[in-house]
Amino acid sequence: MFKRVENELELAMFNGIWTTVWLEKGFELEFSDEILERYVVVTDEGHYVGSAEIKPYGFDSSINETAAFDQHPVIRQAEGAVVEIDKMAVLNTYRGHFISELLSATVEFAERNKIKYFVTLMEPVLQRALRISFQVPMEKISKKVFYKGDYVLPTIVNVKEIYSHKDRYSWLMLPRTAAHSGSGIG
Repeated sequence: MFKRVENELELAMFNGIWTTVWLEKGFELEFSDEILERYVVVTDEGHYVGSAEIKPYGFDSSINETAAFDQHPVIRQAEGAVVEIDKMAVLNTYRGHFISELLSATVEFAERNKIKYFVTLMEPVLQRALRISFQVPMEKISKKVFYKGDYVLPTIVNVKEIYSHKDRYSWLMLPRTAAHSGSGIG
């Protein structure tokens, strides 16, 4: 299941997950100053295994220094309905599992906040898995670029397409009711 980070223990678990994965991949650690939401994935046994962070996006966001998201017509037209996804990670021993929980967490946030697009610097293997296995509607906006320790693909995800057509995405796990606390069904 996924859940919002709501206390210091969950924040410590969140930071432990993404920093472990970043160091394993050779990425430079970069803590965010501004966040909108953080999520963790928790197994049925209570193990914290995945993380995802949602950050504000604007034409002055530092991600635009790596890729010209701010120049893309879709992003320009959707101003105010775009966020950045960062720190999407699953611990090595659980990799290949729990991606649907991470994706569902970000989709739940997007629908609740009327977000249309995500911008992200995505690791190429993850980008391929999301595109092929999960059929996530996305667009690479440039070739891979070297960023803080490895190559990434600047990508725009059309999240509105996902939450507007939930029946097309069998992996989607959203809360049963709008009043739900933010935990996923897992």
